[in-house]
Amino acid sequence: MNVSPYFLLTVGGMLLLGLLASAIAKRSPLPRVTILLLFGVAIGGNGLDLVPALFSEHFDVVADITLVMIGFLIGGKLTLKSVRGSALSVFWISLVAAVVSVFTVTLTLILCGLSFQVALILGCIAAATAPSAIYDVVSQFDKQRKFSRQLLSIVALDDIWGLTLFGLGMAYLKSTGPAGAQSAEILWSVVRELGGAVALGLVMGTPAAYLTGRVKKGQPILSEALGLVLVCGGLALWLDVSHLIAAMVMGCVIVNRAKHHKYPFHALEGVESIFLVIFFVLAGVALEIDALMQVGVIGSAYILARTLGKYLGGWLGGIVGGAQKPTKQWIGLAMLPQAGVAIGMALVASSEFPEYEEIILPVVISSTVIFEIFGPFMTRMAITRVDASAVSRDASTS
Repeated sequence: MNVSPYFLLTVGGMLLLGLLASAIAKRSPLPRVTILLLFGVAIGGNGLDLVPALFSEHFDVVADITLVMIGFLIGGKLTLKSVRGSALSVFWISLVAAVVSVFTVTLTLILCGLSFQVALILGCIAAATAPSAIYDVVSQFDKQRKFSRQLLSIVALDDIWGLTLFGLGMAYLKSTGPAGAQSAEILWSVVRELGGAVALGLVMGTPAAYLTGRVKKGQPILSEALGLVLVCGGLALWLDVSHLIAAMVMGCVIVNRAKHHKYPFHALEGVESIFLVIFFVLAGVALEIDALMQVGVIGSAYILARTLGKYLGGWLGGIVGGAQKPTKQWIGLAMLPQAGVAIGMALVASSEFPEYEEIILPVVISSTVIFEIFGPFMTRMAITRVDASAVSRDASTS
C-alpha cells in the first residue's frame, strides 16, 4: 500500500488543526494544548478514526523529538540574567512543590485504605509534571514576563526532583521488601540517569557554545540547532539517560557561554511549534478515554491530593524563597499538567512491583488523561491572573 498520500494528508491536516486551535485559543479560555488534545480525540480511534496506524505506532518518535526540543528551549531560558533575583524562589518552589505532592498524595491514599507501599509509589509519581504542555501554554503569552520565566525555570528543575524522589521511593520499598539487595541497583540507575544526562549536556554544550553561530554570524542556523538537539537526544536514548534533562543542560550551557550569539535558539523555535502541534494531536489520538471510567474513589483521591499538594507546595516554597504573593498563590496550580513522565514511572513501578500493577496503572493512566486535558487550563489561568496582577501593580505605582 502506498502510504505517501495518507502521510501527507495526515500531517497537513494536523498542521491546519494547529492553526485552528491557535485561533480558538485566542478567543476562548481554553489553551491551545487542550484544544489540540481534543482534536486528537475527535479524529482518533475514540472518534472518527481518521489517523493511520503508522502515526500511532510511531508516536514515541515524535514524542522524543518534541521533548528534546522543549528541553533545549527551556534550558535556553535559564540564563544568569533571567534567574538573577529569583534563583532562590525557583529552587525552593520546585523542590517543596515536589516533596509536598509526594507527602500529600501518599497520606491521602493511605487514609483511603491503600497500603503504604502502593500509596508511596503513587505519591512519588505525583511529583512529575509535563514540561511540553506547560511550555506550549507559556509560548502563547509573553515569555519575558517574570512569572513565565520563573515557571519555565521551575519546570526545568521539577523533572530532576521528580526522578530523584521516585528513585528514592522505589529504592526504599525494595530495601524493606524481600529483595532488599536490589535497592542499591535502583539508586545507582537514578544517579546514572541524572548524572549521565548532565554530563552529556555539558560535553555537547561546551564546544557547541563556541562553534555554533559562525556560519551565520551571531546566530546558529537551523541545521546547527536541529542537528545538536537530535544528536543529543539520540545519544541520551542510546546511553539510556534522560534525554529531556540532557537537552536542558546543553541549552543552558550554550545560552550562558556563547557570548558571540545574539539569540542562540531563534532558528529552532519555528520548527519546534510544528512538532508541538503534531505531538499534542497524536497525544489526543493516543488518549485512553476508557480510562476515565476507571477513576473511581482512589483515582479521584489521587487527583484531588496531587492538586492540593502542588498548590500547598508552591505556596510554601514561595514563602521560603521569598516569592511575591500572586506567584505563591498560582505557581502550584500552573504545574498541574502531567503526562508521559508519570506513565513511564508507572510502568517502571509496575515492572518492579507486579503485585501492585492492577492499582498503579489504572490510577496513573486515568488521572493523566484528566491532567493532560484540564491541567493546561489551570496553567493558562495562573499566567493570566499573575500577569493581570502585575499590570495592576505597575499601574498603581506609576
